[in-house]
Amino acid sequence: MRTYDDPCGIARALDHVGERWALLIVRELLLGPKRFTDLRAGLPGASQNVLSQRLRELEESGIVRRRKLPPPAASQVYELTDRGYELEPVVLALARWGSRAPLRSAKPLSVDALMYALKSTFDPEAAGDFAGRVELRLGEQSFLAAVSGGRLTLRRAEPGATPADAVLRTPADAVLRTDADTLRALVFTGARLDSGMVEGDRQMAGRFVKLFPRPAI
Repeated sequence: MRTYDDPCGIARALDHVGERWALLIVRELLLGPKRFTDLRAGLPGASQNVLSQRLRELEESGIVRRRKLPPPAASQVYELTDRGYELEPVVLALARWGSRAPLRSAKPLSVDALMYALKSTFDPEAAGDFAGRVELRLGEQSFLAAVSGGRLTLRRAEPGATPADAVLRTPADAVLRTDADTLRALVFTGARLDSGMVEGDRQMAGRFVKLFPRPAI
């Protein structure tokens, strides 16, 4: 493993997560485990070899581990360790800092990147006394978002899994069915929310998509 050979804590951290794609792999796993093919889909700019190498390095650093799902899935997934999840505040801070830079890429956001765009732009003041749960169904992927007490909790909805956060264990008040590009337009450009996209409490869904103001550049 390459090293900065510097005793500073920042340098020692970057020895483990400073290589290209490493923190983006962490971003893709913060909302729940993923198969290798799902990681490749979320990081299309990373070659298979580079992605495999970064995952090995992150495993060696105790940030990522592999786990085999029980039948009938019986597939192998990558997930963050407790040490890996400790990087979430770092990722969120970088997202907030980077979102104020000019946007130069025309490529779409990965679904997980979009979820972290929501987390990094959530405005507690705009939420006020809003409280509710919204399920975001984006194609084959589904996420549970709960707002309560000016706090947003967001987690991938895994079949058969019980969310660790109690606020996500109750059924959603509204289900928003769309795709990543449309959701991005709804929350960041004020696109109109079509009532056909919503199951359940339409008023709650309409208010939810307005809780994410674009940061000033």
